[in-house]
Amino acid sequence: MIVHLPERGVIEASGADRVGFLQGLVSNDVTEAAPGRAVWAALLTPQGKWLADFFILANAERLLLDCERAQAAMLVATLSRYRLRAKVMVRDVSNELQVHVAWNDAPAVTDAIMAPDPRLPAAGWRVLSPGPIADTATEADWQAHRMELGLPDGSHDMEAQKSVLLEAGFDHLNGVSWSKGCYMGQELTARTKYRGLLKRRLTPVRFDGASPPPGSVITRGGSEVGTLRFGVNGLAMALLRLDAIEGENTLECDGHGLKVAPPAWLKLALTAVG
Repeated sequence: MIVHLPERGVIEASGADRVGFLQGLVSNDVTEAAPGRAVWAALLTPQGKWLADFFILANAERLLLDCERAQAAMLVATLSRYRLRAKVMVRDVSNELQVHVAWNDAPAVTDAIMAPDPRLPAAGWRVLSPGPIADTATEADWQAHRMELGLPDGSHDMEAQKSVLLEAGFDHLNGVSWSKGCYMGQELTARTKYRGLLKRRLTPVRFDGASPPPGSVITRGGSEVGTLRFGVNGLAMALLRLDAIEGENTLECDGHGLKVAPPAWLKLALTAVG
């Protein structure tokens, strides 16, 4: 299946210093980006809170950031402020390249820049195309697929200047390098991991009826245990306390009963935490 994601845009970073420039700013190892191999990374505030995340694809003498289209202008402006004397140019090329996502079968496309989604093999492929590609699925199909896998989707599931990367699974979904040099916001990210400070996780939940609005409070026995994020067709992402994810829990949100449906990788992560 393949579908165009019109809410996604593309930023181009070109110039001799493009790799080193991004390496000092984002959460993952930019040197791993190569033709046919993407890197998933986040840009954080100096205090270590999420600002944006994107896929970095290498193409010729440039790096392409598959990002939220609504965040493209902010990202260009923010990255440009840190450019200083680096030989790098950052620009929005969302009108030149369309973002598509494909899963289940490898997409048979030509004249496109493509790499497997680095988070999970089942996530499929990221595809940047200079022209239209015929859809074989809908955006709702993709949202359901990525939520089944427990994959976060930017501002749908995280809050700028508030969310912590590890809450959204970046540590188990190949979104953080623990071995590269310093980057902006690294201190909080490392401290959260090594001091065991994580108390909440983003996880899929199932519900009956229409999805309550994002931000709705989730309760257990009348006590708040989390908040709802993006949802569609009986499935949603929710930020829940760890004790509300593990074991049998009866949760409620806006009059709806919720059932926690953590994916396999998150179950392993919870076991490791425990």
